[in-house]
Amino acid sequence: MAKYQLKEVTTPREAKEWLHFDRKIYKDCPYWVAPLDDDIEKVFDPKRNHLFEGGEAIRWIALDEKGEAVGRIAAFYNREQAKVTENMGCCGFFESIECQEVANLLFDAARDWLAERGLEGMDGPVNFGSRDSWWGLLVEGFEYQPLYGNPYHLPYYKALFENYGFQNYFNQNSYVWRAEDGVLSEIALEKAHRVLANPEYQIKDITGANLEEAAENLRTIYNKAWSLFTGVKQMTREEAQKLMRTLRPIIDPNLIYFAYHNNEPIGFFVMVPDLNRVIGKFNGKFGLVEKLRLMWDLKVRKSCDRVFGIIFGITPEFQGKGIESAIMTYILENYIHTGRSPYKSFEFAWIGDFNPVMNRMIERYVCATKHKMHTTYRYLFDRTREFHRCPRLGLRRPEKSEKPTNQE
Repeated sequence: MAKYQLKEVTTPREAKEWLHFDRKIYKDCPYWVAPLDDDIEKVFDPKRNHLFEGGEAIRWIALDEKGEAVGRIAAFYNREQAKVTENMGCCGFFESIECQEVANLLFDAARDWLAERGLEGMDGPVNFGSRDSWWGLLVEGFEYQPLYGNPYHLPYYKALFENYGFQNYFNQNSYVWRAEDGVLSEIALEKAHRVLANPEYQIKDITGANLEEAAENLRTIYNKAWSLFTGVKQMTREEAQKLMRTLRPIIDPNLIYFAYHNNEPIGFFVMVPDLNRVIGKFNGKFGLVEKLRLMWDLKVRKSCDRVFGIIFGITPEFQGKGIESAIMTYILENYIHTGRSPYKSFEFAWIGDFNPVMNRMIERYVCATKHKMHTTYRYLFDRTREFHRCPRLGLRRPEKSEKPTNQE
């Protein structure tokens, strides 16, 4: 028997072994939080993941001479996604002992499987789903607990990827704004108070508001704020409503804010309590008992002390005018400084280095500090092919005859 060998996941028992292998890797890590089993299982369930329509996924476990698991990986692709990613496949959910031989065995399996299906490279570690979950390799910020749905990795993983030949396609920055600091920069405060003193502007949370109306306001702002960026699709009414429905059970109305100019929505911050502060004790389980415990901790005990900023935006004509700072100042003065807030920190994740406008906004106007970084790597199967990093997200200048639209 070779020193290490691969086993494809084909049975429920193997699927469980693959799923729980991360517990072996992180058993002594104080920062790692066990993800909910169902969050991972639904990624590989064709009935619940629409990317299987036009795509495939496969999982492997690496075993040592004793038959003990020493690594895992998944490979997957979707033809529609491949059309817009230079015919790239993907690998993800990689975990391994500190051994390049094991890592190479896993990467080789993903590479060969994808190449057989006509893909020309692979991005990883990424999700077989949306970018907001399980995307990128943690390369900075190992001393911090991950946010819900954000991957945590050990420091040696970076070398395993790069020694194999993966190259940095883009970085995803995470920022933290700590309530205990209680201040913004002088420039930000000056802009914020100028906005807040102007009766044309209003900032409100959604306490007592209609969530469907809030979803529509969010969609309006999002489409104006992002529609001028190349490669960004507008949000449909259905997508906005689905987002609010998904968030409804954990929404804290004090954490979702809209900015208005003459009663027209111009900006939003959508934040939720970070579930990772609560679910660690569940050890991956999320049955009825765990759901009730979660609601008790969030709604009654208010034991979550960290906020996850999941989406924010300002319409283009109001960017740079202090709206971002005004929202954060409003939160400080009307919520945090009143003593009603149980939250100590606010984190904003997944701000790609290909989007310098958004990074500048979060640093200069929200005044948050970068404290984590994930890297999305790319591996080209043709090793002679020239590698290019992800192009910067650039503003698309509208044609003179083009008018803003709100697609449904």
